[in-house]
Amino acid sequence: MADIDWHAERQGLEPLELLDAAPESQGIKLKEVRLYRLQRVREQMARHRVDALIVSDPVNIRYATGARNMQVFSARNTPARYLLLTQDRSILFEFTGCEHLAAGLETIDEVRPAMTASFVAAGDDIASREVRWATMMAGEIRRLVGASPRVGMERMNAGTAIAMSRQGVEVVDAQQPLELARAIKSSEELKCVVASLRATERAVHKLRDAIRPGITENALWSVLHQSVIEENGDYCETRLLNSGARTNPWFQETATKRLAANELVALDTDVVGCHGYYSDFSRTFHVGPDRPSATQRELYRLAHEQVHHNLGILEPGMTFREYSEKAWNIPAKYHANRYYLSAHGCGMTGEFPYLYHHHDYQDAGYDGVIEPGMVLCVESYIGAEGGHEGVKLEEQVVVTNTGIELLTQFPFETDLLGE
Repeated sequence: MADIDWHAERQGLEPLELLDAAPESQGIKLKEVRLYRLQRVREQMARHRVDALIVSDPVNIRYATGARNMQVFSARNTPARYLLLTQDRSILFEFTGCEHLAAGLETIDEVRPAMTASFVAAGDDIASREVRWATMMAGEIRRLVGASPRVGMERMNAGTAIAMSRQGVEVVDAQQPLELARAIKSSEELKCVVASLRATERAVHKLRDAIRPGITENALWSVLHQSVIEENGDYCETRLLNSGARTNPWFQETATKRLAANELVALDTDVVGCHGYYSDFSRTFHVGPDRPSATQRELYRLAHEQVHHNLGILEPGMTFREYSEKAWNIPAKYHANRYYLSAHGCGMTGEFPYLYHHHDYQDAGYDGVIEPGMVLCVESYIGAEGGHEGVKLEEQVVVTNTGIELLTQFPFETDLLGE
């Protein structure tokens, strides 16, 4: 990683310039990335006849503007900060005292202090606060787009949405235009994805080197988290690292259990890393010191086979249904504990589309088209119902005009593959 002297000749730089000059930003035209993403949102707004968006999800605020502030805090405390976006105007209502953080962003026309319409902020005055908030927002939207606007809203406390609906505006869900906007990455945006992946891969190498009998899952997981933060990533979205019998079934959170000799350790990174982009790949390791057992190697081989079969069928223009029909058949022994998805979109978080196993398509699936510019994560979990251990593997790719390009570079385990 390049070293930067943050003090030499940099005293006059604005916060945005410091971020753009960080090591992970080298070679990336971040202004171009931000403007592309904003354009994508506005294109989808027009396509879905949405006159104005009130964006409250901090991930989507960052996508549309590049503004980054207390992402985990503001995901829970809504509306603590929010973005009002039309075709011609972008107004960020920032958490009080933090307005300076958006200085210099070409995607934002104006920054104002937010009115936090939550019970924590308003107490028994919450209902009247929500009405004041909605009255103010509806008035601003009418001023910008006209008398009868169609307004897309994200999740907020129920009273806020109800109060807005009583303002005489048509309220619709903002998820569709925002998810569809995020689904297609530009070539410059992909550089951010790769920068985040490389940093996360370095963190996973450190984690792998720290594996030994006696270390706790929590201590091992913290190695990943520390490295992510050191490289200017944001946070790990889940706690999916476990060992031994806790690898089956999947979705058991990291705990105080100590690793034992010769058991498996399974990890799903789920890292919101550099530039806010999601690094989402999974690996399973063997503690040692002995050779993995035949059962462990068989679990790993099958998971590896599933991932690579499904990578092999991905192509631009394929429908979600076609993918589901051609996807790897999970053996009956492992079907009950299957991962809930075969593949999913990936950007600043896990996102649209979800690609389902063909067994689940009729109940959960929906159709669409795999398009160039989509970043997808192809998943596998193999663990028998009632079995002792399981294996989690996952790869991250981008769909190109002619096929797919593998983005993940972290190697698989040769001892578990039997090589």
